[in-house]
Amino acid sequence: MNTTPACFQLSLAKRTIFTLPDAAGVEIECRSGSVWVTVDHDLRDIVLAPGERFEGDQHRRLLVSALEPSCITVSGPQPAVPTPQEQPARSLWRLRSHGMSPA
Repeated sequence: MNTTPACFQLSLAKRTIFTLPDAAGVEIECRSGSVWVTVDHDLRDIVLAPGERFEGDQHRRLLVSALEPSCITVSGPQPAVPTPQEQPARSLWRLRSHGMSPA
């Protein structure tokens, strides 16, 4: 499967969680508000303020939780148009609203 870089902006309501199944090579930039970035099995607490960035370097799930209304830019590898055999059953980009932040 070929990959092409992807880039998009996403507005997050407070307590909304954006999930990426594979963070390797993905960059998250906080444009406004503040977000908490969590990588599976990583003990760091990563909080981004406007203008700050985080780049994933491991093949692990990544969660971005909005601590307040926020806007982020997500960039990095994304599959090119997949063949029917590669077509996922659901989108790899997921957005959920929760009453609690990830822990």
